[in-house]
Amino acid sequence: MKSDLFSNENMAQQATVPGMTLQNAKSVKYTVNGEMHARQGSMIAFRGNLEFERKGQGIGGMLKRAVTGEGLALMAVRGQGEAWFAHEANNCFIIDVEQGDSLTVNGRNVLCFDASLSYEIQTVKGAGLTGGGLFNSVFTGYGKLAVMCEGTPIVIPVTPQQPVYADTDAVVGWSSRLTSSLNRSQSVGSAIRGGSGEAVQLKLEGEGFVIVRPSEAAPHKPAQS
Repeated sequence: MKSDLFSNENMAQQATVPGMTLQNAKSVKYTVNGEMHARQGSMIAFRGNLEFERKGQGIGGMLKRAVTGEGLALMAVRGQGEAWFAHEANNCFIIDVEQGDSLTVNGRNVLCFDASLSYEIQTVKGAGLTGGGLFNSVFTGYGKLAVMCEGTPIVIPVTPQQPVYADTDAVVGWSSRLTSSLNRSQSVGSAIRGGSGEAVQLKLEGEGFVIVRPSEAAPHKPAQS
């Protein structure tokens, strides 16, 4: 059988070392030798002796996820083998987190990560329980983290002289040393009379970077017939 489908760039190769690599722009391959963590439902294929177990967030984490519709529902993957992860054909990127680093990522943008990384769900200051999408996961430790994004992300430097204001629905993540807060750009009266709708943004101050996706909302999905 012959086809461009069977070109080397599409063929899964046998793993030589454990850990995470990009299979292609839309998926991540993880060679498991022990344990790793992934977004629930993101496994698209595997081979070898692997077990998948739902991982709870704790009472506080589950409450936040129920209120905001976001959060980080995880599964633990254990054993020896290879697994492939993807989500809705989003673009995938691997970040090497080094000791002393701290990265804040929106739960909807997390795909998978090494078990050596720790994470904690936190809320943006001032968001309260109504800040949908503003409960984020803070990753620390040492290891690899795979994030995903609809479209090609934009990385914007943040300096003390130039804070960055980002749409709350577009933010993928930011360096955790930045100070985050909510910024209101127009009065309530203006919004009622028909403003731009951009009433609230995430304000990031300090020294670091913010990652945003080129879309304010999730792509429209046609209704199933």
